[in-house]
Amino acid sequence: MKALILSCNTGQGHNAAGRAVKEELTRRGIECKMLDALRFARPKTSKHATKVYVKTTTSFPEAFGAAYKVAGRISSAKRKSPVYLANILYSKKLYSYIRREGYDCIVMPHLFPAEAITYIKKHYPLDAACFFVATDYTCIPFTEETGMDVYFIPSDELIAEYKERGICREKLVPVGIPVSKRFWEKKDRLETRRGLGIGAEGPLVLIMTGSMGYGNIFAMVEVIEKGIPEDGRILILGGDNEKLKAKLRKEFQGNRKVLVLDYTPQADLYMDACDVLVTKPGGLTSTEAAAKGIPMVHSAPIPGCETKNAAFFSGHGMSVMGAGEKETGRQVLELLKNDAARRRMEEAQKHYINARAASDICDYMEAYCRGDREFTETRR
Repeated sequence: MKALILSCNTGQGHNAAGRAVKEELTRRGIECKMLDALRFARPKTSKHATKVYVKTTTSFPEAFGAAYKVAGRISSAKRKSPVYLANILYSKKLYSYIRREGYDCIVMPHLFPAEAITYIKKHYPLDAACFFVATDYTCIPFTEETGMDVYFIPSDELIAEYKERGICREKLVPVGIPVSKRFWEKKDRLETRRGLGIGAEGPLVLIMTGSMGYGNIFAMVEVIEKGIPEDGRILILGGDNEKLKAKLRKEFQGNRKVLVLDYTPQADLYMDACDVLVTKPGGLTSTEAAAKGIPMVHSAPIPGCETKNAAFFSGHGMSVMGAGEKETGRQVLELLKNDAARRRMEEAQKHYINARAASDICDYMEAYCRGDREFTETRR
């Protein structure tokens, strides 16, 4: 078995899911490579697509939400969308690469390469097994126009939605969203704090704005800062949004309660260290936090699939969400005070989230590729 994982840089959640699968395949000794599918398009296409996505979602979220709604209305299994037509443009180069390298398993945690591979399957002799990995708690628009062999989806509660979109039940495997092994278990909070050098005393609120630094969080931070004890801390992971981080540092300069951090690969450790996490409802970050069992408050979503993510988590008691920044801040303070509410939230997360989805996905792919239909049929 030789696996190729195809993702894109429009939102790092897709890449995180791909890396989680790659991590598990590599641990099993399976040859695996992960690539940005848009590298096979024209030069700078990937960079341009990422720039447009980030600019739209961070500066014009309402426009992004409106576009998402329109996409949902026109999305259909009976006709091909502009998204499909755009992604077939690099399909010949992608196919040549797949054939030259001899991949027999292709994993796609992003719609774009799934569209390209769908075209390839229709027009070229492709023997590789093709797997789609959903990274949101909804069936995103245009998924139904793809033709994968298997769709790994986050929950059996989404089966009806995928079927309604036109994807047959036999292809759906409700296994969860894959996260890295470092999110499978929760480390000791006080020891982790000492290791990070942030002090072991007082309540700690972690605010994650996503890799793009999405959201205007000043009012929320002000509410939390005023409400937590003097020994409390607010740590803000601002992603790659330098403008947002600079504004936050200027606004809270000299305030020992508030610390703004640059991008860090240790997000899992900061989760372990905190008492309450505030994050936008991205499918991956929310799943990572729930896999660890971190009490969670969702901030304003990017309109579209993140709205569905927030509804899924809050509807199952795995998070709470405030209406607006100040209300979100108040929700954080209430959760900090309520030990019982935090325990209930952690139990709900444990019940609804499969922390070891990456392992289960790899089990399924290996069985599928070796033709073990008895195994795969029992997992559907």
